[in-house]
Amino acid sequence: MTDLYDPAFHPARRLARLVFVLLLGAVATSAALAQDAATLKERYGELTDRLANNQFGRPLYLESAQTPNDLKGDIYSVIEHPYPMVQQALRPAEHWCDILILHLNVKGCKSSGGAGASRLSLAVGKKYDQPVDQAYKLEFAYRVAASTADYLQVQLNADEGPFGTRDYRIKLEAVPIDAQRTFIHMSYSYGYGFSARMAMQVYLSTIGSQKVGFTSLDKKPDGTPAYIGGVLGLVERNTMRYYLAIDSYLSAYTLPPSEQMEKRIRTWYDATERYATQLHEMDRDEYLEMKRNEIRRQKGQTQ
Repeated sequence: MTDLYDPAFHPARRLARLVFVLLLGAVATSAALAQDAATLKERYGELTDRLANNQFGRPLYLESAQTPNDLKGDIYSVIEHPYPMVQQALRPAEHWCDILILHLNVKGCKSSGGAGASRLSLAVGKKYDQPVDQAYKLEFAYRVAASTADYLQVQLNADEGPFGTRDYRIKLEAVPIDAQRTFIHMSYSYGYGFSARMAMQVYLSTIGSQKVGFTSLDKKPDGTPAYIGGVLGLVERNTMRYYLAIDSYLSAYTLPPSEQMEKRIRTWYDATERYATQLHEMDRDEYLEMKRNEIRRQKGQTQ
């Protein structure tokens, strides 16, 4: 039996040890986040030429990858918004519902929980105005992993998705470049099993057979780019849609609240039409009316 009078077990010593362990963990976390910030800044330097010269007409670089069990898309971009505004706009969980609803497949979003344990309940469905109760549900855990004067990292994680998909991950990182510009990295990924693989094959052999992504593999005989298709084309399209949703949200952030929603949906649609080969799905008026209805319904749910 432990001697209660052993100096090693004195309450003051135990408290000191606990404080030491907590401080050690805080230092390790701080060092890791500092490394993340440094890595993102280094990535900005590596991509300078690609950000300046690309097919997007804006400082943006996109890449995608596939393994036997998951898909991932990454976008790096310079945006014309000061970092403090980006940090303020993208840190609260409830703001992400206003971001994600811009995607044409997102039918509704509701945030819940406190700052330390926020959740986003997402309804994902068809490319038309579909009742939320007929859509698939995605339950994201939301976490601000870092929010300092020179680095922001936000994470959204969902363990399960529709059609046997899983491990949905959306991560947003941001660092300031100068007083008016911010460098951001957004990654979008998910895993899949046998049933999801079969569902994707059916989609890609039918209505998705002519759809392409953004990576140019070669030139067609007429000299136009031959873009990547298949599952990598699929993940590139969705990565771009979510990135444009973030950028559209930021473009409206400083407007009066009564004007923000309309500005966001119009900006998102116009931005996607710049890449109509990959992203065009419906006419402008159809999209705007659909989103007005879905956002009104969403606001009604969250009141």
